[in-house]
Amino acid sequence: MRVGEAQNTATDVNVGIVNDVGMSYSNMTLRCINMSLTDFYSSHPKARTRLVTTIVDSKKDVVIAAAAETFRGIDFVTALELIKNKEVQEILGPWTSMQAQFMIEIRQKSQVPIVSYSATSPFLASIRSPYFFRATYDDSSQVLAIKAIIKLFGWREVAPVYVDNTFGEGIMPHLTNALQEINVRIPYRTVISPNATDDEISVELLRMMTMPTRVFVVHIVELLASRFFAKAKEIGLMKQGYVWILTNAITDVLSIMNEKEIETMQGVLGVKTYVPRSEELDTFKSRWKKRFPISDLSVYGLWAYDATTALALAIEEAGTSNLTFVKTGAMRNMSELQGLRVSQYGPKLLQTLSRVRFKGLAGDFQFIKGELQPSAFEIVNVNGHSGRTIGFWMKEHDATSVPKGWEVPTNGKRLQIGVPIKNNFQQFVKLTRDPITNSSIFSGFCIDYFEAVIQAMPYDVSYDFIPFEGGDYDTLIYQVYLGVRDFNHLLFSSLYNLHSSIVETMSLLFMFGAEI
Repeated sequence: MRVGEAQNTATDVNVGIVNDVGMSYSNMTLRCINMSLTDFYSSHPKARTRLVTTIVDSKKDVVIAAAAETFRGIDFVTALELIKNKEVQEILGPWTSMQAQFMIEIRQKSQVPIVSYSATSPFLASIRSPYFFRATYDDSSQVLAIKAIIKLFGWREVAPVYVDNTFGEGIMPHLTNALQEINVRIPYRTVISPNATDDEISVELLRMMTMPTRVFVVHIVELLASRFFAKAKEIGLMKQGYVWILTNAITDVLSIMNEKEIETMQGVLGVKTYVPRSEELDTFKSRWKKRFPISDLSVYGLWAYDATTALALAIEEAGTSNLTFVKTGAMRNMSELQGLRVSQYGPKLLQTLSRVRFKGLAGDFQFIKGELQPSAFEIVNVNGHSGRTIGFWMKEHDATSVPKGWEVPTNGKRLQIGVPIKNNFQQFVKLTRDPITNSSIFSGFCIDYFEAVIQAMPYDVSYDFIPFEGGDYDTLIYQVYLGVRDFNHLLFSSLYNLHSSIVETMSLLFMFGAEI
């Protein structure tokens, strides 16, 4: 299968595309690549080079993306064969960070550059391959935005939720460091297998419910996210009081998710890649809707378009000399890479790619140390059928209070606050009875003071006032000591004579047992 076949006498330059053919996101990016090539050569009719593409179907498999393999009885042209047999000078892709990790070393040995518009794991940068270019944003670039949100609302504990692979793990060191800078504690982490069943997801969610932390940062892929949040809603973790912060792994693809998937995420907060408005972008979106009326577009499609434009520009600048591969002595001694040759064109293409700079559909395009640099992120609230950009954070569109981010677990005991009742000085503590339900109603300065302290705390505390009548303070304290009274705290009001003509009232809050 070929995209952008040459139609003139320009020199063909072979380029490979590694993608998960047949998936909705893959179809979208392949269409964008095709449109990019068409647009580029329409605007450059005298171009000396012409990209001719061959598509590798990785079928979402890491090994198949990197080496020769037979998948379900069907022989596919693989990434290794692209170099050995097709002699491609450049590879666009692969889609996932796991696939890219396996491919980078082989491409470096063959001196064939890789430009990925979707592999976002920071781990890939640690490989330090000059032949790997990231035409998207490193996941670590968004942790400062996440940190700012958490700092703004004063949440003191955050529990990360991420998928158990290179993609999920890559962001964690950066997120951990960012939260440590603002003294935010990570009490535990929830790691979800990429192949987790619904039952396995439910087990993890139930475990999260028993923990006091109510602020979660979620870094998982779209297909897993839709099932994860469906179960979270079913179990009861999507109600008010819980805080969910999504990374752009999910928010950037909200536009291509279906209504049922988005419905499970209503009210959550997210960090999203900012794409500046431009006339070129508006025109492209209009063309897209006319050409593919039932297919949605995400920022990954824009990055695929821009990456293809960058590659066409770089190849045009590199020219057509030395489009050859040679076998080196070092390669002859490596049985696993038998037959793999080294591109003589790669080093020159490496230089021209590093110099490419233009205004793309997704914003300014320039590789700095092999990566694009983000200028900003949007903060979105999932509301309705998409993520609505907001100038301030709120849990739900009609929320009137900020969730505390911490509370006593649903299976935990409510705090029992013992309140000694005296008929004197009722302006400090007063007990009345509801005439209908006969329930206790507490009022007075000490009650107001206690509740004001609770409201000022950065986490929720569930409690009940329990009246203690007919005894003095010493008796009550001794009963707590003996275990007769199961009070966590005692609320006292006492009078002290500081002067014969002056009486000063003091409210003392004594705490026993669990800390608030």
